Amino acid sequence: MISRRSLLLAASASIAIAPPAMAQVAAPNGPQGPSEEPQVRVDDVIVTGTPFGIGQRATTIATSVLDEEALAVAPAASLGDLLSGLPGLRSTSFAPGASRPVIRGLTGPRVQVLTNGVGLIDASSVSPDHQVATDPAESNRIEVVRGPATLAYGGSAIGGVINILDGRVPEEQPDGGLDGALSAQTSTVDQGASFAAHADVGLGRFVLHVDGLKKDADDYDIPSPPISQRLSDATGVPRDGTGTQSNSFSELEAWDIGGSFVADSGFAGVSYKETDSTYGVVAEEDVFIQLEQQRFDARGEYRFGAGPFRAIRGSYGQADYTHTEFEAVGVPGTTFASDGHEARLDLIQRDRGGWNGAVGAQTLSREFSAVGDEAYIPASKIEEAGVYTVQRLDRTGYGFEGGLRYDRRTLTATPLGTTTGVERAFDNWSASAAAFIRPSRDLFLGLSLARNERAPSEVELFADGLHIATGAYETGDPTLESEKVTTLEGTVHLDRGALRGDLHVYASKYDGFIDARDTGSVFVDGGESFPIFQYVQTGADFRGFEAQLAYDVWTSGDRVVTLEGAADHVDADTDLGPAARIPPWSLTGRVHYASRPVDLSLEVRRVGEQDDVAAFELPTDGYTMVNLFGAWRPFADRNVTLFAEGRNLGDVEAREHASFLKDIAPQPGRNLRVGVNYRF
Repeated sequence: MISRRSLLLAASASIAIAPPAMAQVAAPNGPQGPSEEPQVRVDDVIVTGTPFGIGQRATTIATSVLDEEALAVAPAASLGDLLSGLPGLRSTSFAPGASRPVIRGLTGPRVQVLTNGVGLIDASSVSPDHQVATDPAESNRIEVVRGPATLAYGGSAIGGVINILDGRVPEEQPDGGLDGALSAQTSTVDQGASFAAHADVGLGRFVLHVDGLKKDADDYDIPSPPISQRLSDATGVPRDGTGTQSNSFSELEAWDIGGSFVADSGFAGVSYKETDSTYGVVAEEDVFIQLEQQRFDARGEYRFGAGPFRAIRGSYGQADYTHTEFEAVGVPGTTFASDGHEARLDLIQRDRGGWNGAVGAQTLSREFSAVGDEAYIPASKIEEAGVYTVQRLDRTGYGFEGGLRYDRRTLTATPLGTTTGVERAFDNWSASAAAFIRPSRDLFLGLSLARNERAPSEVELFADGLHIATGAYETGDPTLESEKVTTLEGTVHLDRGALRGDLHVYASKYDGFIDARDTGSVFVDGGESFPIFQYVQTGADFRGFEAQLAYDVWTSGDRVVTLEGAADHVDADTDLGPAARIPPWSLTGRVHYASRPVDLSLEVRRVGEQDDVAAFELPTDGYTMVNLFGAWRPFADRNVTLFAEGRNLGDVEAREHASFLKDIAPQPGRNLRVGVNYRF
């Protein structure tokens, strides 16, 4: 019998012998300038990337947003799977329990996942089988910054930022003294069920927040044998079995309690959260993971009545995280722990004739350890401190942006098999500049240039061991230098009422791109041979675009029919050949009907074949997926929403090229999801 570990090995390394959901377009915003009132709704303001906030159609930064209404009817999916399909975003798709976002072909330590602007302090960037320690169902807004054009969050955001805003520390009084929601949904593809609730209660100037979440899902159904045809052809392993993807179950429970004192001049509050999760590891039979995190947060803001600054904001997060891999029921194998804290302080400048800006500081201290048979990374301590400023001048018809950041990051570890500690310190500078014009009220054109530096992670520096999740023996290099990238990006926002669109075109050139490459040697463990991968530095070029277009073809009162389209593509090459696990192009079309009581949409998404691959990976076939969604608000106050979705109606075989498991674990098959959301 051939184990899934052997298949993962074949899929991810030995193939060297083989031949080589759409984001809604934002509501219209007009130009801004000192001589006219900004035409920006509060809901359209993006706070991630610029602490003083910019309307989504007035920024040179590429952004995507899932607001409270979208999240209320969203699938009960992990963060990566939920965001996959937004322009420029895919998923690592390492089974439903562990799925991290991929932005423009980049993931891991290059993509920063935040909660309310502060890091998660988990180990999700260490390995693709590690779960992100927060769930989208806990959030009321998710903001995505695509690319390295943000300086507010440090060098680890070289690929992009995902900021999960959850309201656990209330910032304002609830309307009528009580605000909240209850939601429930179920799905057929995995017999899944999800229940979530949150509430804010006004008690004078004090606001109490409580929330809870529970999710359960069995192994999901698949429309084809687990093994891809390409892997079968390359290895001779027959494509046997259909039905379910074994060991793909997931369970999660989380709860939180918080509170704030809210005044006219600001707020100050704290929260405490616990997360418990259990999920299967598709790459290994009978292996499952238990994750636990206890997290404390404190946040506050004070708004000045006069002076050069209009507000000061502070955030602090502290967490204890444990991730235990069980080889069999009750028998722990390897335990990963990540404990630490992060703090940031932002001073927001007062608007002076269209000039906005912010200065800030950020500190991080985290201790990471791994104990067990698969502890391929030594215990490490990571400390970082940074300061930044971002500035923007917005005149009628034109404007400029700029920013500068300095970070010092120190990593300390005792490499495996040695008794001598190693300390590496990195001084990184990042800067950006942009100019934009508004030739007319309905057109925004921007051009930005960013230079960013990222210190190597603890994995890239100190790894030395068998990493079953990737099917390889990984070896770090403690002499690696900082990764540097220069990115040129052009932006177009179009808003002519019925016709709206966005376009981002970018080119990134890396100096010292950190990449894991097959050395040609093997490591033998228990009779199985694993390729040895070494982290190296090389030059790299990433080029691509993201485009969205929406046109209202029919409008009558509150009823509107909209045709929507989206496309993205990224091409990535290194001096050693094509970059690995780069997603292929995608093209999405949708017809959407919206009215006060009913929303309906039919979506067709085409993902192309990926045959421009690294020597150690297989190409991936393209696919076309058809999805249907409907929502009904039966009451005039619209507080109750009933919704249903049919996903992958054609039950097609789909494999995510960005996933390590693409050749042994296809995406879920046909699924019917129904649910209800009640707001109060």
